Amino acid sequence: MIRTLIAGSVFALAASAGHAADLIADYAPAAAQCDTLAASSLTVGQDLAFLRSEVVSRMDHAIAVAEDPRWIASTRPTFVWASETKVACGKAYGYLQSGWADGDYLAKCDCFHARMLRFMN
Repeated sequence: MIRTLIAGSVFALAASAGHAADLIADYAPAAAQCDTLAASSLTVGQDLAFLRSEVVSRMDHAIAVAEDPRWIASTRPTFVWASETKVACGKAYGYLQSGWADGDYLAKCDCFHARMLRFMN
């Protein structure tokens, strides 16, 4: 009886002390992958045809890197950034095809491509 009472109170105290991760209000936000999104060379105000060609160029380069066995087997994170570039540029291209320039995906495409290039050299 005493053992059950102690176990129950320990369980109740432990359950009340823990919080679900999504209920914690003062957590630190995750670090941004690109701290210079505002400094992107691809901006919403540019001509859509120009943006399409730049995005496709970055996406094609990233696809070539992601399919290259040399970068797949590399210990550098080049393959990871090539994959991220493909996704971001693909989404930016999809928006551009519909006639809308999404500033976030344009900036991510530019930033992730720059990171990929940084790890290639």
